[in-house]
Amino acid sequence: MTQSTVTSQTIAVEHIKVVSGKKFEEVLRTLEETIPRLNPAVGEFLRKGDQERAKAEEEHGPKLSIFLDRDLGSLLQIAGGARNARQYEIGNPQTASKMTQHQLPAALYAPLRVVLYEDGNGRGVFEYDKPSSFFGQFGDERVTEVGRYLDKTLEAVLLRAAG
Repeated sequence: MTQSTVTSQTIAVEHIKVVSGKKFEEVLRTLEETIPRLNPAVGEFLRKGDQERAKAEEEHGPKLSIFLDRDLGSLLQIAGGARNARQYEIGNPQTASKMTQHQLPAALYAPLRVVLYEDGNGRGVFEYDKPSSFFGQFGDERVTEVGRYLDKTLEAVLLRAAG
């Protein structure tokens, strides 16, 4: 019988915080108007290997989509009081495949996670970890390059939502 092995690596991750001057509800609305929900048909034609539709989606579809969102604020009722807080999984299946084809462990971070919450002044605040900082751990420039693309793309949509 073979033995399992465990390895460990410490990585530096750059954490980003964007504090909006706008109210939480306005930031939330703008974000969800700016980034569409993932079209379930995309996963289906990717699974079937429909290269034509995949290419068309990559060229003409959204750069980012919301895969999932969680109402974290309502979960805080358990601890005594709800707050305005949402967690999003944001990404693009084709972009993810550009990394995972080279480094399957990159799937650990795709789609990206973003938290939007309301601060004490009612403003919307985004927090997330900069993609290139954690994708860089794989030591594969092809993966890191996609991470840098995601740095710019994610920052642009979040700044747009934040105003």
